[in-house]
Amino acid sequence: MEKLIFEPEEGSPAELYVLEQTMLGGVVYILVTEEEEGDGEALILKDISKPGDEEAVYEIVEDETELGAVAAVFEDMLEDVELS
Repeated sequence: MEKLIFEPEEGSPAELYVLEQTMLGGVVYILVTEEEEGDGEALILKDISKPGDEEAVYEIVEDETELGAVAAVFEDMLEDVELS
């Protein structure tokens, strides 16, 4: 499982584990969790990087419509996972 360091503008960096990745409408989304194994809280992050950026830039998806659509895709990809 791929691990990345999420460095928010405010707060401390956090290690997150990438559970799955998908692309919708040309935008990359990743499903991440703080726990490497077991049940834990999951977040959906959206890649907002600009062409030429050296590192990927992600933000937490907060728009309810967008979040619902992307969560449904991840639930289909990971049949044993329910995102709500």
